[in-house]
Amino acid sequence: MSTPIDYLNPALPEGLRRVTMPVVDATPATLDGYGRLVDDPNECRVEIVQWPAMGSRPIDPGTGDEAGTTEGVFVSEWRGDILYGRNEAVGGHYVLAYATEPDEAREDNAAPPERMLLWHANYHPDGGQLFFPLDHRPFYVPLALPGDDVTPEKFVCFRFDGRQGLYIHPNIWHEGVFTLGGTQRFFDKQGAVHARVSVEFGREFGCLLEAPIVYP
Repeated sequence: MSTPIDYLNPALPEGLRRVTMPVVDATPATLDGYGRLVDDPNECRVEIVQWPAMGSRPIDPGTGDEAGTTEGVFVSEWRGDILYGRNEAVGGHYVLAYATEPDEAREDNAAPPERMLLWHANYHPDGGQLFFPLDHRPFYVPLALPGDDVTPEKFVCFRFDGRQGLYIHPNIWHEGVFTLGGTQRFFDKQGAVHARVSVEFGREFGCLLEAPIVYP
């Protein structure tokens, strides 16, 4: 059994190298394979993946995908140098990123963040996920295509203008939504099982993923 991750106290080592993510505008073409843009959250169906069979006998038809979805508000909030996330749909509270070296990060720093340093990502094998901006402000979402052989270099940071939301398919690597400053709210809808598979960049690869914050 793997050790539980402390999402509020990652205890990252000092001096981690940085891997710069390309930042691209989110369009139907650039999001192909990852998910799609969403104009109306009420019209977005969340895919639910059937529970996998454990042996040679198949799962009975019409079963194994009945848990449905859960929904709530996802809050992305910079407090000084630390970006926090709170997911009311699943009761999660996390450190999403840092604006400086993690051991130097301070909540009382009044300067706006100029970069985000990402230490962790995950995917959900049980279903897709919808993030829709309630405050209609720009935001970032780092994504990588499916595969447990994921590496830092496979991540792309998508830039959204705040007029549309994002739906990501099951098994897509991600880490919440990243406001560019202050506090931002998103409607979140995802599979109710909420299975999560993680990658910790500092522990596994000795790095943090970096993207510059460019304000409109």
